[in-house]
Formats: sequence, structure tokens, C-alpha cells
Amino acid sequence: MAARALFSLSLSLGILISLCSADWNILNSQRTRNGVKISLKNYCEGWRMNVELHNIREFEVVPEECVDYVGKYMRSTQYLVDSERAVEECMVYLSTSCSLKRDGRDAWIFDIDDTLLSTVPYFKKHQGEKLNATSLEEWMSKAKAPALEHSLNLFNEIKAKGIQIILVSSRRNTSDLPPLTTLSMWGFHGWSSLVLSYKAEVREKLVSGGYRIWGILGDQYSSIQGLPNAKRTFKLPNPLYYIS
Repeated sequence: MAARALFSLSLSLGILISLCSADWNILNSQRTRNGVKISLKNYCEGWRMNVELHNIREFEVVPEECVDYVGKYMRSTQYLVDSERAVEECMVYLSTSCSLKRDGRDAWIFDIDDTLLSTVPYFKKHQGEKLNATSLEEWMSKAKAPALEHSLNLFNEIKAKGIQIILVSSRRNTSDLPPLTTLSMWGFHGWSSLVLSYKAEVREKLVSGGYRIWGILGDQYSSIQGLPNAKRTFKLPNPLYYIS
């Protein structure tokens, strides 16, 4: 009888501990902070927003509990709306604030990956994994990355204004030609040059060469930070990975 009572007590304690753990596990329940209930969706949206605000930096992977949420966001209408709004702001800036000289020295910088071409199909198969540059570049070399239509529209608008388009990429070698074929296949034609870096020294060389960099569009803060600055910088959303 005593043994049965002891077993029942142990079982009850085990259940109680499990329930307490669940109460504090964002995967299984809601947490309360300062009187506000926080759902998994709230938690993950807060994480994503702070990535875009650059409060969260140098993360290696998306938090496990937010992998599904981030994946859904990147394939959602909201991602398209967020991206298109950034491009619309570029358009407004171009039409109202750029005093173009039209002397061949007006320039605009575009990143390639997740700015012109989407890596979402790759990360759909590699959700929750650390960024593997070799694996990603191998996938990109197969010319499977689709174009981001909103960026293509901006690209063509900038080209029509006679602005020199500079493409930049973090890829590590110039033999990675298939993605350039992919760019052409999707309608990205007429850029001036491709530079395998998007750090500040690229902008320094352009400015030293007499170029006026009216704007930069990228998906990573490392592509828009540093001196000399462009006159305006614009960032597309990307909570999938971080490049410093």
C-alpha cells in the first residue's frame, strides 16, 4: 500500500514537472511576460523583426522553434508585400530625389543572392541548417534560383534612367558563371560590372573613380554598411541567414 502511494506521488510529481516545463516552453504553450501572453507566432515574429532591425546579429541558424514560421513567411504574401514596399520606396526616391547627371557616372548597386535571385527553394530543403556557402553555391550553379520580380522591375527602371548598374556578390570565385546565365534568363540584362565583394571598399573604388552611388539594394546589412555611403540604402527582408 505504501509502495503504491509512493508510486502515485512520484507519478503526480512527474506530471506536474512536465506541465510546468510545458508552460515555459514556447513550442508547446503560451508564456506570460509582464502580463502579456506570448504565442509561438508572436515570439517568432518578434525574432524576425529584430533581425530586420539589426538588433539580432551574427546568428548561425534560425531558432529551432521558429524554423517553420520563417519558412512560411518567406513563401507568404506578406514577404512579397514587404519586399515590394521596399522597392516602391526605391522608385519614389529615384523619381523625386536623384539629380542624375547622365554622364555615365550615375550608379546603383545591387546584391545578387536574395536581392535579384531567390534562394528560398534551396532553404526550403535545408530549413534549420547553418548556412553552407559551398552547398549553396553548388545549388546556385545549377541555375535553379528564380528571379525576384519586384527587384527585376526596379532593375529595369534604373537601367531605363541611364544609371550604371553594379552587381555585387559574396561568391568566392569568378568561375561561378551559371548564376549570371540565370540572371540573363530571367531578364536581368545590361549591368555595367560584377564585383565579387559587397564591402565598403567596393564603394570606395567606385567613388574614387568618379561614380555617384545613388543607391544600394541588398538583403544583408553587410552589403549596405560602411564608408563611403551611398546616398540612400534600401534593405529587403531576409531572416534566413546572416552574413557579416
